[in-house]
Amino acid sequence: MLRPTSRDIAAGLVIGQLPPAHPTTARGSAADPLAALEAAVLPALRRTPCVLSFSGGLDSSLVLAVAVRVARREGLPDPIPATWRFTDAPRAEESPWQERVIRAVGVSDWQILRADDDLDLVGPVARRLLHRHGLLAPANQHLHLPVVELAAGGSMLTGIGGDQILAGWRRPLRMRLRGRLGRLRRRALGRGRHTPSPQLAWLRPQAAAQIRRATREWQRAEPHRLHDRMEFHTRSRSRLLNLSSLAAIGADHDVLPVHPLFDEGFQAALAARHGHRRDPTRQSLLAAISGDALPPEITAQRRKASFNDVFLRTPTREFVRGWDGTGVDADLVDPDRLRAVWSGERIPWRTALLVQHLWLRANPPGPASAVPPARATDDREVTA
Repeated sequence: MLRPTSRDIAAGLVIGQLPPAHPTTARGSAADPLAALEAAVLPALRRTPCVLSFSGGLDSSLVLAVAVRVARREGLPDPIPATWRFTDAPRAEESPWQERVIRAVGVSDWQILRADDDLDLVGPVARRLLHRHGLLAPANQHLHLPVVELAAGGSMLTGIGGDQILAGWRRPLRMRLRGRLGRLRRRALGRGRHTPSPQLAWLRPQAAAQIRRATREWQRAEPHRLHDRMEFHTRSRSRLLNLSSLAAIGADHDVLPVHPLFDEGFQAALAARHGHRRDPTRQSLLAAISGDALPPEITAQRRKASFNDVFLRTPTREFVRGWDGTGVDADLVDPDRLRAVWSGERIPWRTALLVQHLWLRANPPGPASAVPPARATDDREVTA
């Protein structure tokens, strides 16, 4: 299994990419992107139970609608959407959209999972995963564990990849221009030029400067043209770590994880039809992929939910409040600054991996839950 590095843990961000390990995304595919996406979900539908991690967002809604369409055409069981509902996390509330999409696709078996502190970074679900597999990236990977357990012996479909394949991180041009004008205005008024950023305030100054610089370079390197952007994100370290850990979690329960938006055939078809476009929006790509074949509720614009309040709850607050200041990489992290940051009203999400790393050091697994030994080629850090 692939592991985050000390810098990933300290910065709370996995950046960089690996050199191409295989030919780049094909430009000559004649397949229709929707047909290619249908082919991508088929292996999961043939391995039952097929459970789909469904949030109600655009990406998981697209995968659900396509999977239902294929299942009914092929005479296979419908996929089973599994959805989390959270208490005291209003910014993560997506139930109205979830219900609209479920009605639109017409599935009857919908599994609702409910969480209070259950999905906290060091809550009961995360503890099981940390003790079984050690520290994984991203820090919210334990969200998938109960979904995988529902799918035991079958498959799990996800909408993972939409933030990379369909969106990227570039803001629309008008927003970028507005941001630049705002910065120029603040500088003209003598404000903002020398104000230290609170981001990464827990790091040693030199480490923070290096990570900020590396992050800016990484974000600026993202290509504008869709074909090149897809290839860029396909080779990202964050994708590799994410899919590696999900594969290991699935293997524990004989579950095949399938991520159709990262499917090579789908990406090739999307590149052939739309790869020439510069900075296309997620909305325009979804409309081009689905056309009139899918219900309009699937691609309708909606607010993107925020899940920080789901993962940063009582167990995390209690743990960081009692942290003894040991266990960090002192070349990167200043323990006193980290303690000061954690004493504030809100715990920064960028410290999530640090929380789990330090909790695991303070609470090592017992013999019954110990992480299984892995071959040196399987269990390793992946650097850029």
